[in-house]
Amino acid sequence: MMMQLYLSKLKHVWFELHQHYDFSEPQQIYNELIAAYSERQRAYHTVQHLYECLSLMEAVQYELNDPYAVALALWFHDVIYDPQAPDNELKSAELFDQLMAQDLQLDTMQKIKRWILATQKHAPTDETDLQFLLDIDLAILAATPERFMQYEQQIQQEYAWVDPEVYSIKRKEVLMNFYQSEPLYQTAYFQKNFELNAKQNLKKILE
Repeated sequence: MMMQLYLSKLKHVWFELHQHYDFSEPQQIYNELIAAYSERQRAYHTVQHLYECLSLMEAVQYELNDPYAVALALWFHDVIYDPQAPDNELKSAELFDQLMAQDLQLDTMQKIKRWILATQKHAPTDETDLQFLLDIDLAILAATPERFMQYEQQIQQEYAWVDPEVYSIKRKEVLMNFYQSEPLYQTAYFQKNFELNAKQNLKKILE
C-alpha cells in the first residue's frame, strides 16, 4: 500500500519536472530511476527515501532559487548506491550526466552534478539551494521516534556485511558526529523546525 503511494507521488513529481525541462525520454528515464532505487542491496536508500526527500522539498520550495534543479538533484543523489563502494556520489553524478546531458543546459548540468557530489561530505556552504538540499538529505534524523528507529534498522540492513561489533562502533561515531554538530542543519528553516527533534533522536540512541 505504501509503495503505491510512493510511486504515485514520485511519478507525479517526475512528470512535473518533465513539463518544466521537456525531457526527451521521460518515461524511460523514470523507469530507470525507479528500478535503481528498488535494487536489492538497498533498505534505506530506496523509493521511500526519495519520496520523503521530494515531499519535504515541496514544503520548502518557496525558499529555493531553483526548486526544479533541487528536485532533479534529489532524484539522482542516491541513484547509484552500493554500501561497499566509496564513490556512490561520483557514480550517481556520472549517471546523471549520461542520462540528462541531452536535455539540460550546461550550467544546469554542472550545478546539479556539483550538488550531487556535495551529498558525500555535507560540508558547510553559502549556497542557499545546496544548503536546503543537504538539510533535506539529513531530515530523517529529525523523524518521529518510530521512523528514526526504522531508519537505523534500514541502515544496519545495508551494512549487514560488516561485523556487528565493528558496525556498532562505526555507526556510533557517525551519529556522534551528527549530534556534536552545532548546528546540525545549515538553513534557518531546518534549525528552527528539525534541529531539536534530531538532537533528541540522536541523544536517545547514543545513551
